[in-house]
Amino acid sequence: KAAARDAIDADQAVYTNLRGTSELRKAIADKMIHFNGIDCDHETEVTVTVGSAGAFACAAMSTLNPGDEAILFSPYYSYHRHMLELCGVRVRFIDLHPPEWRFEAASLEAAFTERTKMVVLNTPGNPSGKVFSQEELDTVARIAAKRGAWIVTDEIYEYITYDKPHVSVGSFPHARENTITISGASKTYAVTGWRVGYAVGPARVIEKMAVVNDALYICAPAPLQHGVAAGLRLSDDYYRAMRDDYRKKRDLLARILSDIGFIPFMPEGSYYMLAELIPGRWKDATEAAESILEGVGVATVPGSAFYRNPADGKNQLRFCYAKQDRDLNEACRRLKTLT
Repeated sequence: KAAARDAIDADQAVYTNLRGTSELRKAIADKMIHFNGIDCDHETEVTVTVGSAGAFACAAMSTLNPGDEAILFSPYYSYHRHMLELCGVRVRFIDLHPPEWRFEAASLEAAFTERTKMVVLNTPGNPSGKVFSQEELDTVARIAAKRGAWIVTDEIYEYITYDKPHVSVGSFPHARENTITISGASKTYAVTGWRVGYAVGPARVIEKMAVVNDALYICAPAPLQHGVAAGLRLSDDYYRAMRDDYRKKRDLLARILSDIGFIPFMPEGSYYMLAELIPGRWKDATEAAESILEGVGVATVPGSAFYRNPADGKNQLRFCYAKQDRDLNEACRRLKTLT
């Protein structure tokens, strides 16, 4: 915040380079090699966007045409599906089921057709909290390479993992030339409204994404780019403390939900948790979400909103525990009155 204020005071108020400030792109490149294991050129293989959502929009518009197909893993982050459909892309799905959220290579192979041009990953995932393993990512990389498809991997929750390490598929040598890695500041630094994201990938596609970004948004907020560059220089201690804090919040929410009869599916990453409803209490997740909101003032999202087949989530609610301790404790106190 201090760096952003300093940039405002220094009148950093005009459009930046269409790829973002050089300072921020250098900081992103340093972070990518240090944390993600991806060596990238900040001049040609990095572009700053209006949030990670803007990065995904630019990736879709730079690589896909109407009538092409893309593969999503269900449950999915709804923005990915909506943006693809807005672009006239047909979405095909791989169904994942709790609590393991696993998929078979054969199911991914079967989802491909001659029109499939992209596989979308979200790891750690929203809403499931799934963290794709190195073995799973290798399967995706191998099949995508064989089929000549892009991998677009949204890693916005990359620093928020608990029991499994975060792995970037873009770090695999055999995936480097067909992977676009997306992330941003929103979740890591709790600045969702700043709208500063980025994409890293082969120069040939980053060049096109930068042009699309310029056409759609011109640039991300200039002074906030300076703030994010400062954030990327924080020590590893910051990220360890953040993970520990979210782990405590996760464990608290899971314990409370279990105590009142829900079945929580423990997330491996992110700060969302899907939980199966108290048996027999509500007819479905929509009724449960409305009842809990009206009854105790705690907001949730019906699980059906995140699945290819809404019936797969009809008995699940998504909870978010990215809250101040006082607010999360109060929410848990209210939830306990449901017993």
